[in-house]
Amino acid sequence: MLSWAAVPLVTGMRAESNADDPWSKTQLIDPAELLKALSTSNDQLHIICVSFPVLYRQKHIPHAQFAGPTNKTEGVASLRHAAGRLPQTVDIVIYCGCCPMKDCPNIRPAFQTLQEMGFQNLRVLNLLTNFHTDWIAKGYPTESS
Repeated sequence: MLSWAAVPLVTGMRAESNADDPWSKTQLIDPAELLKALSTSNDQLHIICVSFPVLYRQKHIPHAQFAGPTNKTEGVASLRHAAGRLPQTVDIVIYCGCCPMKDCPNIRPAFQTLQEMGFQNLRVLNLLTNFHTDWIAKGYPTESS
């Protein structure tokens, strides 16, 4: 299992967390730090994309599981189904990246759903602008569906 204590919170980016967010600043992970974690080939790290299907199909983080947008009931059900097969102790990073995180309609319901399901090692990818700017444009690895 990835030791989240060994992964610095956010480096080089301003932490995007306010009182209305269901996560704490310690539950944010910077894209560069997630990239480092991905290079350790950890079977306990699961990345779940809660973005819109068209965005996921275009480009997503390698091996990210698609759950769909959680701003609708069907998306929450899809996320519950996808995560329901995982042990509650795995490391999960969720991301959307459709827009600036402060405006994202999907990331908060996804986080709350997984938290309600009892996942203990839950993090949010800190995409301040969007997935394209904060991940793709930096040359970080992607794959398409």
